[in-house]
Amino acid sequence: MSSEGKKLFNIIILGVSFMFIFTAFQSCGNIAQTVITNLNNTDFHGSGYTSMSIIYGVLSASNLISPSLVAIVGPQFSMVVSGVFYSLYIAVFIQPTTWAFYTASVLIGIAAAVLWTAQGNCLTENSDENTIGRNSGIFWALLQFSLIFGNLYIYFAWQGKTHISESDRRTVFIALTVISLVGTVLFFLIRKQEDTKAPGDDDSTNEILGESSSARNKMMRAVAAFKKSITLSFTKEMLLLSVTTAYTGLVLTFFSGVYGTCIGAVNRFGSEEKSLIGLSGIFIGVGEILGGGIFGLLSKKNRSGRNPVVMLGILVHFIAFYLIFFNMPNDAPIAPMEGTDQVAYMIPSKEVAMLCSFLLGLGDSCFNTQLLSILGFLYSEDSAPAFAIFKFVQSICAAVAYFYSNYFLLQWQLLIMVLVGFFGTITFFSVEWGAAAALAARGSDYSSI
Repeated sequence: MSSEGKKLFNIIILGVSFMFIFTAFQSCGNIAQTVITNLNNTDFHGSGYTSMSIIYGVLSASNLISPSLVAIVGPQFSMVVSGVFYSLYIAVFIQPTTWAFYTASVLIGIAAAVLWTAQGNCLTENSDENTIGRNSGIFWALLQFSLIFGNLYIYFAWQGKTHISESDRRTVFIALTVISLVGTVLFFLIRKQEDTKAPGDDDSTNEILGESSSARNKMMRAVAAFKKSITLSFTKEMLLLSVTTAYTGLVLTFFSGVYGTCIGAVNRFGSEEKSLIGLSGIFIGVGEILGGGIFGLLSKKNRSGRNPVVMLGILVHFIAFYLIFFNMPNDAPIAPMEGTDQVAYMIPSKEVAMLCSFLLGLGDSCFNTQLLSILGFLYSEDSAPAFAIFKFVQSICAAVAYFYSNYFLLQWQLLIMVLVGFFGTITFFSVEWGAAAALAARGSDYSSI
């Protein structure tokens, strides 16, 4: 196999591994609060929302140290160890205890930061300027398929169930743990790039990670990267984009945890209320994949810049929020184990609920593809610190949203997202107009961004 063939093989294995791990983890996130609600009449007193708040809070802080950890142990081993911690978190639900649940939440927060840092390094190591777009598209598509496969399993496993029994719970989470472990084991198939390079070739990735440097030099590089991140975080463009990034964190929390819980709590959906959680995740995944394909892989054909895509994203989300407000009972996010018999402004409709799931995924892909694009454009020389700030802000806001989801009624959660989304769209427009003006001053084509 040629060098390019081995690199493409590594990218496919990377995407498939993440697909397996996040098939398990995202399915776990979608059903965690529903399962926990059924457990809270026992000795278990945990909260799925609090767990996710801990995970994203620890993840955001761990972004400060994850580059150093990856530099010391290498990207492949970092992903393997992180995958094991993902599997352990899912396995906690097989026989849950409160202390183990929250301890695993802390550990997976650290593991997530390391996993995504190592993933970025592996993607870069197996790409060049001519293949990075293609490879990123392959990885994105494979990752987003996790939303479909995992939730399809939940849909069929829980179809017709109004109460999640101990047997149901164990069966589902044993299966999800095995799926996560399969993805972890697949990381061992990734081939190290030093085996494919000719003597004397420059390995920029190894240089970045400091694999040939002493431990002291590695730490110095990590400190320098940290200082650069602090400097970038106070620039005008990054502060403006942080509002948009904050919105993506709030939406991430809503569609990955809160909305599924709302659907599962609506007694009007009858015997389908639990299986509809999985079906909702499938429609979110379809929206994500469709949006990623159109606005990510086909971005070079867009000659109008990023603003129209972001405008589409916020309009799609506002429509979804409006329909959710009318379709879902106000107490659905915090309903007890028995669910809720309340009705909003219309009789709860399964069709409207699934349409909203699709719109949530489509709008999310609009924002994320354009944020990644503009960050890569503005900070091409400092991409690592810039994306670290992006993940930091997004994770902090996701943690805050998971925390208040324990207490806020649906209407207040929707209102917060509407306000932050409105201002985040305006700040994105401002940064994009500045980028377009800078290009025009240099005589460059706006479509080249």
